[in-house]
Amino acid sequence: MIDDPALSKLELFLPQDLLKQLTISAERAGFSVADLAEQALRRFLSDEQRVNAVYLSAPINALVEGFYVENTTIALIKEHGDFGLGTFNYLDGELVILDGVVYQIRSDGNVYDVKDDERSPFACVTFFKPDTLDDIEENHSSRGFYDLLNTLIPSENMLYAIRIDGTFNHIRTRAVPRSENYKPLVEATKNQPVFDFYDVQGCLAGFYTPRFMESLNAPGYHLHFLTEDRRHGGHLIECSLKKARIGIQHVPKLDVGLPVTLDYLTADLTRDIGEDLDKAEK
Repeated sequence: MIDDPALSKLELFLPQDLLKQLTISAERAGFSVADLAEQALRRFLSDEQRVNAVYLSAPINALVEGFYVENTTIALIKEHGDFGLGTFNYLDGELVILDGVVYQIRSDGNVYDVKDDERSPFACVTFFKPDTLDDIEENHSSRGFYDLLNTLIPSENMLYAIRIDGTFNHIRTRAVPRSENYKPLVEATKNQPVFDFYDVQGCLAGFYTPRFMESLNAPGYHLHFLTEDRRHGGHLIECSLKKARIGIQHVPKLDVGLPVTLDYLTADLTRDIGEDLDKAEK
């Protein structure tokens, strides 16, 4: 054992097996127990801060302009989060990540398995750890649904990850069809299939993004839906809530990837995309 005054204090808080491992590690490294404990805490807190960030694999304005092919793999996206949404290369359906599992909802409304080597031109993910959980017992209409969410976020100037598990009176979704590259998003989504679910159980997953970030991510509420059996879903258009648990995580950081493909590097991304994005999202 090292003659270290910190040991007597740590004995009050740490179990004996952990204290023994800490002492052995300190001896091997040539540090005091106090210094080693401090390093471990700093590393842990640094990791916690890193994890609590929203990761965008690319700014959404590139997607709006019709750049649907990037080199970002699903495996890389999963390194940045276990929860989120997005799309696949060639705009081939809606992407949802729940509990670390990636789902692809194609234009037939059905869910398909996803391999780690598949690629995405846009994804928005985080490691989901809700700060608040609210159990909602009363019905909320489509308009009332968003009014409810507005009461649960403390500021419109911050990022939030939102997960809603429950029963819905009605859910309307769409799933964008596979599209050729360079076709603007507002055109690619003109004839998207729409699906209606009634008295259905499932999960809504997505984000709230401030309006001033619209060149980076879809502003406002952006949610994707999966049925409880994980077989159907889509991008949320309309929702009538019956009963649910709503988890909300405040995310103080944004991490944006900038693709290195020739299309992205030579694109003009200075256009105001607000109107096009609003049409495509709805």
